[in-house]
Amino acid sequence: MSMNLPTPTTPAGQEGLRALLAEPRRAVIGLDFDGTLAPIVADPEQARAHPEAVAVLAALAPKVASVAVITGRPAEIAVRYGGFAGVPGLEHLTVLGHYGAERWDAVTGEVTAPEPHPGVAAVRAELPALLDGTGAWIEEKGGRAVAVHTRRAPDPQAVFDALRVPLTDLATHHGLIVEPGRLVLELRPPGMDKGVALLTHVRELSAASVLYGGDDLGDLPAFSAVDDLRAAGTPGLLVCSGSDEVTELRKRADLVVDGPAGVVGLLRDLAERLT
Repeated sequence: MSMNLPTPTTPAGQEGLRALLAEPRRAVIGLDFDGTLAPIVADPEQARAHPEAVAVLAALAPKVASVAVITGRPAEIAVRYGGFAGVPGLEHLTVLGHYGAERWDAVTGEVTAPEPHPGVAAVRAELPALLDGTGAWIEEKGGRAVAVHTRRAPDPQAVFDALRVPLTDLATHHGLIVEPGRLVLELRPPGMDKGVALLTHVRELSAASVLYGGDDLGDLPAFSAVDDLRAAGTPGLLVCSGSDEVTELRKRADLVVDGPAGVVGLLRDLAERLT
């Protein structure tokens, strides 16, 4: 493939990388934020992009159709924590926040979004009583979703397991769904996922190839979207930002790299290879 680039372990992944290298200006690079561009930390408010991520994205973005950061976070938060605003070379960067419900384009620096689902506010009002004494805590997501984290609880996995059913019941009552992740349960409207966001973006740009990198269960819909695109004739490459916490993603990936540092290294190699 290349002196620097690792070889994907699957034929479909190898074809995806070949297509990306052959026609980079028609390629979409889709990337999750937390755990992929930013190391996972106990407090999500302290999450920041890998120190070299912005420079590498600025080198890569002008050479492809689009770099899309697809995240469950509000777009504005991902932009701030990523350090993406006002960076020369990132004109082709788009942040799809709230699983695509919000969109920030580096060219305009503006966020566009529809009205929030009313169920989110209703759920938020009921959560404190439900979580009392569990050690779990609530992350606000701009009125578009609410995340319940157990990573700081005395027994994070036990609390996570105990909360799944009651949180699912609460979400269902208010017309929402629960998306489980790495010691986090997110309550959000249905029809919003990274797969829908990625497919929509790829189709908008009539992309000829796609790379998607993620690390968590919330990235599985995007992996499935790439599978669907491949079945329909658009080559794609699935990258797992290596985590032993989410084995299903590792199994489905064409390429496993060593966390955000590995993702940044892969993107740097890509940027150097592309002309």
